[in-house]
Amino acid sequence: MKFNQEMLERNIGWMIVLIVVTISVGGLVEIVPLYFQKSTTQPVAGVKPYTALQLTGRDVYVREGCYNCHSQMIRPFRAETERYGHYSVAGEFVYDHPFQWGSKRTGPDLARVGGRYSDDWHRVHLNNPRDVVPESNMPGYPWLARAPANAADIQAKMKALRTVGVPYTDAEIAAAPQELAGKNEQDALVAYLQNMGLAMKNVR
Repeated sequence: MKFNQEMLERNIGWMIVLIVVTISVGGLVEIVPLYFQKSTTQPVAGVKPYTALQLTGRDVYVREGCYNCHSQMIRPFRAETERYGHYSVAGEFVYDHPFQWGSKRTGPDLARVGGRYSDDWHRVHLNNPRDVVPESNMPGYPWLARAPANAADIQAKMKALRTVGVPYTDAEIAAAPQELAGKNEQDALVAYLQNMGLAMKNVR
């Protein structure tokens, strides 16, 4: 059997096999080296694993679909770095499983929101965004202030994250439920937001 383009175009089975092989090889060449580069596997200076409260806030962030409108990836373009600060690097997100990078720009990028506003500002913004940003089309999330932070499974989450490389200690895991005692989901989400991008905040 003579292998040529005409034969492949007439034999859909062989074409599918070769397309899959080509895409697989290309993907491996692109992805495998990333697992051995320190820039993608080592945290940048100042990056620490999320506390129990921040981790709970991250779960609220994902559950409420905040990532559908807000990216956490600043691209290395002048317009973005001038507005948001240093572009995002993989070392900032080594403890995120999964990371919240994305291309959506309905709302402002949140990669460097940590420390930009006070906790009280964030609480008002979450309750009714138009109280602080009149042109916002974001819905309010007032129920977060009434929902207690879920401490029931926080230890299991931290243990699971430890198995994939997040360096939680036994003491941190044991203390996690107490850290969430008396906290609500709004407290947790604000703690998560206030932690975003602090390691790279002063890098230009």
